[in-house]
Amino acid sequence: MEETLNKENEIKAVIDDLRPFLNMDGGDIEFIKYDSNEETVYVKMFGACAMCMAQDETLDNGLLLAIQEKIPSVKRIINTPLWFLFYYPINFNYVTFSWK
Repeated sequence: MEETLNKENEIKAVIDDLRPFLNMDGGDIEFIKYDSNEETVYVKMFGACAMCMAQDETLDNGLLLAIQEKIPSVKRIINTPLWFLFYYPINFNYVTFSWK
């Protein structure tokens, strides 16, 4: 549990480091969840990033690679559609949202 929280904090730090680059293009990103069993990071893209054609490129070749530099065991990153939050409830004690 504590190891997972440490990984989540490292993932959030990487996201915070890269957020200004997304903001420059009118987009944003929020950490949703880290699944330690699947070694998967779930995020939500907002603004211009939400419908951007280069979204997969940004996630796979930008954010995922940056996260893997800190946590090599992370295998994938998934942009979470809004319906995901309704059908797969997560423990909101570990999630922070900042609606802008």
